[in-house]
Amino acid sequence: MNLNVKPIRAASSRGFTLIELLVVLVILGLLAALAGPKIIGYLGGAKSDSAKLQISEFEQALDLYKLEVGNYPSTQDGLLAMVQAPSGADKWHGPYLKKKEVPKDPWGNDYHYDSPGQHGAFDLYSFGADNREGGDGENKDLVNW
Repeated sequence: MNLNVKPIRAASSRGFTLIELLVVLVILGLLAALAGPKIIGYLGGAKSDSAKLQISEFEQALDLYKLEVGNYPSTQDGLLAMVQAPSGADKWHGPYLKKKEVPKDPWGNDYHYDSPGQHGAFDLYSFGADNREGGDGENKDLVNW
């Protein structure tokens, strides 16, 4: 009779110990702490880049509007003229934007539009994350001039 037989463990009973899981969680926490600020910085930069792209798209739509109507929308008509024909715009063949509404900036605020502008035929800008004039970083104003 052989008494040195080892019991066979079922495959389903194998796993990680609590200590191993805690070590992995601590390592993940350290990685998140080190990389977290960097990732948040990239998100802020992505929003600024997105606003710059939207301003560029607005510029193209406004140029097309001027080509068809003969002038840029007034400050009073604003960017809404890109999706709804303003009164007196007989040659309007819009909408000039893909969506049927004027998008907000990446921080959820309206873009600012002045026509005629102080810096060109029209001024188009976002005040950034703080929605106030001036600022640095994510609060920096994004303009078309």
